[in-house]
Amino acid sequence: MHDPTQVKAKETALRVVQPQHYQQLFSYQVCRRWWRLGQDRALWRHVDLSPHRLSSRTLWHLLRRHLRGSLRTLKVKGALCSARKHEVLSPALLAALGKHCPHLGRLCLAEADLRLLPYRSMPASLKTLELSHCEIPSAWFQGTAADALPQLQHLIVCNVPAFCDQHLLNVSSQAPLKTLTLSGTYRVTDAGIQRAAVYLGGLERLVLRHCVITDSAVHFIGHHLKSLRLLEISNAYSLTNAGLACLATLKRLETLCLDLCDKFSPDAVVALCQALPQLRNLNLDGAHFEDEAICKIQASLPNCSFSHTP
Repeated sequence: MHDPTQVKAKETALRVVQPQHYQQLFSYQVCRRWWRLGQDRALWRHVDLSPHRLSSRTLWHLLRRHLRGSLRTLKVKGALCSARKHEVLSPALLAALGKHCPHLGRLCLAEADLRLLPYRSMPASLKTLELSHCEIPSAWFQGTAADALPQLQHLIVCNVPAFCDQHLLNVSSQAPLKTLTLSGTYRVTDAGIQRAAVYLGGLERLVLRHCVITDSAVHFIGHHLKSLRLLEISNAYSLTNAGLACLATLKRLETLCLDLCDKFSPDAVVALCQALPQLRNLNLDGAHFEDEAICKIQASLPNCSFSHTP
């Protein structure tokens, strides 16, 4: 049996060791028990600093004192939307991060200006890279496989306005991606999907939100991405029944989400789903179907969970 007071102390420690308390934690003399809890490496496996804007100096301090071999996940917010504009990350800091934290597998960057940060400076151990509301240079994701992220499997890009077809091609051709999420990347076009799809045969999860794509892009998805288990397409107002039919080749697909794609007919949806033997989840949020059409879709998919919000 665990001593409930010890459990409570550890829970409290998790709340105390928050970025806004770092200065107090190191300024005030604390009891040895709290100090030992702060040194517990288990507390520094998954570190989320994104709710707070830290200075580069503070991050260096954390890296030297606490972020060591136990670190698996790190979330950091940059200064892109801050008045001081002094970026937290630097090539030197990332190099030190890769050296001191060799097992870091997931790095999440938000509101960071990465235009002066070489892609090759990213820790080579990364398997997941998440970019949200960041600025990146045109040269990012370029380089040989040795300079890139050799273990990268999951890429999530949300509201990164500079991300374009060339970025997509670069990262797709360098890393065997299993997950790709593009949200608000309006510079990615049908041509970009066509060129990258050739390299994405091992992709298992694809999410395209607010991307400017048409039936042409869906054709190449159906032709090349045969390993897909999850496909989500939202706010693609140009997709039609012709594009939907191209997805019938995705025989491993288990989850299909088509949000705010309102040019599909109920019959086309039924025909597609009946051609997908592994389909277990269908989401048609935003589709303007009559109740009779919804009932028809549900009746045709007895082994599939169906959700629809008009």
